Amino acid sequence: MSQDHEPEATRRESGETESSSANRAWWDRNADDYQREHGDFLGDHRFVWGPEGLDEADAGLLGPVAELRERRVLEIGAGAAQCSRWLAEQGARPVALDLSHRQLQHARRIGDQAGTVGTGSGGGAGAVALVEGDAGALPFAAGSFDLACSAYGALPFVADPVRVLREVRRVLRPHGRLVFSVTHPVRWAFPDEPGPEGLTLTASYFDRTPYVEQDESGRAVYVEHHRTMGDRVRDVVTAGFRLMDLVEPEWPAWNRQEWGGWSPLRGALIPGTAIFVCERD
Repeated sequence: MSQDHEPEATRRESGETESSSANRAWWDRNADDYQREHGDFLGDHRFVWGPEGLDEADAGLLGPVAELRERRVLEIGAGAAQCSRWLAEQGARPVALDLSHRQLQHARRIGDQAGTVGTGSGGGAGAVALVEGDAGALPFAAGSFDLACSAYGALPFVADPVRVLREVRRVLRPHGRLVFSVTHPVRWAFPDEPGPEGLTLTASYFDRTPYVEQDESGRAVYVEHHRTMGDRVRDVVTAGFRLMDLVEPEWPAWNRQEWGGWSPLRGALIPGTAIFVCERD
C-alpha cells in the first residue's frame, strides 16, 4: 500500500485468516501511536475495562482483590500488558498474550522500566510473562489458569469468537472465570464519531457484516467483527461458559477524554462498552 493512500472503509465479509493477518499487521504498524495517544490514560500498571475508565480495582469483576494472590491469570490481547502488570502487583501470576509483536515490545519496555517483565509462561512473584500468540490457538496446556481476562483484546477482531472462547475454556481450570470487554453492540448502529453526528442511527443493528479497511488492491488492513448482544450471549453459552453478569459501564463525570467514538457526550446517552463475566463448569 502506498504511503499516501488512505485505506478504504467498507463493510464486507472477512474470514479468520484474512482478519488475523490484517489485524496483526495493523497493530504492529500502529502500536507506537496507540501507546503514545492512550498510554497516559491506560497507565503502566492500571487495569481499565474500556474508555469509560471502569477500574478493576473498584469493579472486582475477577473477584476480590485479596483472592488474586497466587492465581494464574491469562490476559488475552494484552497490548502493552498494563492490566497484567496491575495483576502482578496484587500478587497474581499473569501471562500476557498478544498477536502483535510490536505491542509486546512496548510491554517489555514498560516492564523493564518497572522490573516486572518475564518471558515464556513462567515468572516469579511480581513478574509478567509475555507470550506472542493467536487467541484462537492458545499455546498452553489444558487447565493451566485460574482466571482469564481480556479488555477489548482479540474478541472484537476475530471472525470466529466461539473458537477463541472454547480455547479459553480449555486452558481454564474447573470453575475458572473469564471476564472480557468489547464495544457495546448497539454502537454498530451509529457512526463512530464522538460528537453530535455520532448520535444519529445510520445502520441496522442486525447487520453483522464486518467493518473492513482495505488497501487499493482490496486487501484488508484492519477488520472488526460485529455481534449483537444476543450473539455474544449465545457465543458464551455455546463455548461452555455460564454468563454470571453483564456490565454496561456508565460514563463517569470525571472522565472528559474522547477516545475514537467514545466521548462524554455519547457516554451520557448510550452505552459504549459491554463486559461479560463468565464461568466454566
